[in-house]
Amino acid sequence: MNAVWPHLPILQVVIPLFGAVLAGFLRRPGPAFAVALVVSWLMPLIAGAMLWQALATGPISYHIGSWPPPWGIEYRVDVLGGFVLVLVSTVGAVIMPFARRSVAFEVEEAQQPWFYCMYLLCLTGLLGIVATGDAFNAFVFLEVSSLSTYVLVALGRDRRALLAAFQYLIMGTIGATFYIIGVGLLYLLTGTLNMVDMAARLGPEWAGHSRAIVAALAFITVGVSLKLALFPLHAWLPNAYAYAPSWVTAFLAATATKVAIYVLVRFFFSVFGIAIDFRDLPVTEIILALSVAAMFVASLIAVFQTDLKRMLAYSSVAQIGYITLGIGLANQAGLTGGLVHVVNHALMKAALFLAVGAIFFRVCSVQLSDLAGIGRKMPITMTAFTIACLGLVGTPGTSGFISKWYLATGAFDKGWWLLVFLIVGSSLIALVYVGRVLEVVWLREPSAALENASDPPLSMLLPLVVLAAATVYFGFETQWTAGIAGTAAKDLIGGLR
Repeated sequence: MNAVWPHLPILQVVIPLFGAVLAGFLRRPGPAFAVALVVSWLMPLIAGAMLWQALATGPISYHIGSWPPPWGIEYRVDVLGGFVLVLVSTVGAVIMPFARRSVAFEVEEAQQPWFYCMYLLCLTGLLGIVATGDAFNAFVFLEVSSLSTYVLVALGRDRRALLAAFQYLIMGTIGATFYIIGVGLLYLLTGTLNMVDMAARLGPEWAGHSRAIVAALAFITVGVSLKLALFPLHAWLPNAYAYAPSWVTAFLAATATKVAIYVLVRFFFSVFGIAIDFRDLPVTEIILALSVAAMFVASLIAVFQTDLKRMLAYSSVAQIGYITLGIGLANQAGLTGGLVHVVNHALMKAALFLAVGAIFFRVCSVQLSDLAGIGRKMPITMTAFTIACLGLVGTPGTSGFISKWYLATGAFDKGWWLLVFLIVGSSLIALVYVGRVLEVVWLREPSAALENASDPPLSMLLPLVVLAAATVYFGFETQWTAGIAGTAAKDLIGGLR
């Protein structure tokens, strides 16, 4: 164990990478799923060990090939990185048992081994983005995760999944191009790609090259915002979530956009924020305005959706607005609220999309008109769904309330009372579309089409129940969510110029 411990950062990336190769070569669904399951269950152990070490002794620095930074590639895991690594790996581990039956039902048998191969490649990319301390290496992992995600979305049986994947590809490619242009500008200015070294060298360049630095900030912000689906750059998300296989939607909603948010936070606070006072630029005001627009516009669109997956997709755009709102507030409480909502929203939205996947598994439809009274036929599934819905609204006793409490506190600290009312008002709109669904599934008489509907098998039900229970648990016990998020936020805010 002592020999393995120093190499945990690279193992976090190498294990799922080789797992993907093995799953692809096996060419049979059962063994490929077994590989994906074992790898998924191993990842939280590695991530948890690194988070524990980061909390106890400070950031972990791993030098690839023993080349010291900035000459070589550095994997660097601090509290924020460990926090996100634990989130991504834990979500994959918890929801993986659900995939066995759901994927077998929604994906053609010949394509299932490649499905698990692409999932592990996506996991490799997402974990690599968080672990690396090199801006270009982050781009490489960003493309690894994106390309595999396009395939996962395209594997949906609905022919519209291909169009959704193509649309996602176009938008994702534009976002990646903007990101790499921004990184290229920073490299020209600083001569380094290591983020820590880049932040140290960028400050002295401000006096003579302020326009180039602002351009780099703009390119990276727009590029990453496309990846995280910040309104109005969210056009790819509703179709991708609606037509992808159910398990893919749950995984992406809980992880992919959250990792993109991590990249935005990392550049804002650990690169630009150390080198220059970016709060003097109109960046935070723009982020705040777009966040509020997302909270209201996306929620209003969700109210009028008749497809449950599409409604939850627009809900995700709105919830991303809450996260970026915390980034835009750029104070201790606000950033804590944004970071803790990264975790809370991941848990809630994974539970919701798994519930939708279970519904589709039983009744082959996610149209609201077909789901009247389904709560009486699938009581455990819909109870878990209801709990996660209450979390989205921010009901006291759920993790969603904790997030919005910190965001409101951050707005109070700045004296922005209007923003507090906007947070509450957007939550009331969420209550409208959530209440609309709950009225249909619980208060109406079951239709004849649901006569044989029942809760799904235990392998599908257990992950859903675990996520719903976590939504309640973290509404009371916040040490492992708000506590760690607060520590990360303190480090980030404390490092600002």
